[in-house]
Amino acid sequence: MPDSTATLPWIKPPQATLAWTVADAQTDHFAHTNNAEYVRAMERCAWVHTEALGLSLEAFQRMGAGCVVHRHEIDYLAPTLLGEVLLIGTWIDANDGRLSMRRGFQIIRLADRKTVLRAMTQFVCVDLASGRPRRMPPAFVAAYQPVAD
Repeated sequence: MPDSTATLPWIKPPQATLAWTVADAQTDHFAHTNNAEYVRAMERCAWVHTEALGLSLEAFQRMGAGCVVHRHEIDYLAPTLLGEVLLIGTWIDANDGRLSMRRGFQIIRLADRKTVLRAMTQFVCVDLASGRPRRMPPAFVAAYQPVAD
């Protein structure tokens, strides 16, 4: 990677990053990256972070709990194009320790270090069997600690 992630203009220090090169199948009719692809990339980055915290899909299944998206807030700041290299950063922005947490995202185009997207996703903890909201297991509270400002 041509740039150290620490020197990039992050909103908050990312707890995980993921590089992504825009592929042809990810562009829309206007030759820009399709907005749905950003959401997919955010999900991939969130999983990279979650797994680095030791919370695999199997761990979620053992605990019978998982975090599902309640709300996305996305600011698309600049278009990206085929072949551009993007770096997605994510961090836990807030966690109430009971039912919900908020994850931040930022996508930076490496060629010009420009932030092309900022997003926040609100997650709610649910029981995997019933799909109903439930209190977070202690492992979620311990792992999903907010990054300091």
